[in-house]
Amino acid sequence: MDDMSNRIYNVLFICSGNSARSIMAEAILNDRGHDRFKAYSAGSRPRGEVEPVVLELLGSLGFDTSGLRSKSWHEFAVADAPQMDFIFTVCDRAAGEQCPIWPGQPISGHWSFPDPVQAAVTPEEKSDALKHILLQISNQIRLLLSLPIDELDEISLHSVVRELCETKME
Repeated sequence: MDDMSNRIYNVLFICSGNSARSIMAEAILNDRGHDRFKAYSAGSRPRGEVEPVVLELLGSLGFDTSGLRSKSWHEFAVADAPQMDFIFTVCDRAAGEQCPIWPGQPISGHWSFPDPVQAAVTPEEKSDALKHILLQISNQIRLLLSLPIDELDEISLHSVVRELCETKME
């Protein structure tokens, strides 16, 4: 058996605006899975800026926010982009859109999280909604990190990722 245990898996989180949910997922996975995963995020229609309250929340919890920015998914569909092993959409709008053709045919899935920014009216509601979604994303990432990826063949890996996508932790 080759030494797959030292392999770093690239993961792209996609949301339509790339300003909150996908940004949170990128920061969390890069923090918690840094020895096995490299996370990125992008949007189908990026807002061009990360929601300031998201950066504030992530920073207050000790996550590195220095490289986080809102960007298009097209940055990851070109030949010289990092080749993704996994792609997860984290909003229903992005999941329903026609995605680019990803080099390397990564394993993909959908984690459905409601938009915490759009639903909130007051700053307090926005903060509470973001904290709730951050907890949900953290739980999904915890499950991803628990998968024995290095021990699974491609068919089994597709199956466990599909199961992970069907699991919703509150």
